[in-house]
Amino acid sequence: QVQLMESGGDLVQAGGSLTLSCAASGSIFSTNAMAWYRQAPGKQRELVAAITTGGYTRSKEFLKGRFTISRDNAKNTVYLRMNSLKPEDTAVYYCNTIPPGGWGQGTQVTVSS
Repeated sequence: QVQLMESGGDLVQAGGSLTLSCAASGSIFSTNAMAWYRQAPGKQRELVAAITTGGYTRSKEFLKGRFTISRDNAKNTVYLRMNSLKPEDTAVYYCNTIPPGGWGQGTQVTVSS
């Protein structure tokens, strides 16, 4: 089972940037597509960006290119670079495999207006 540890969340002003990191244990990291998900208060968790083992990426169209996912298979780590942050990006961000398994604690991102 993959264990996941997200980090990098913070309180930032609108227009700012953050990079989230997710360290994963377990051999299946290198053999699974990974994704970042987020859950805003009162809303369902949603997938925001995904990356295959070969580095092919997809992100939700509503993000309009503001978020970039990447991975370092040698470090078992996946990243999410977030630019031009908006208050509506406020959420707890999680990483996981696709499909998701057990969830980590996530990392809180709060964007002030």
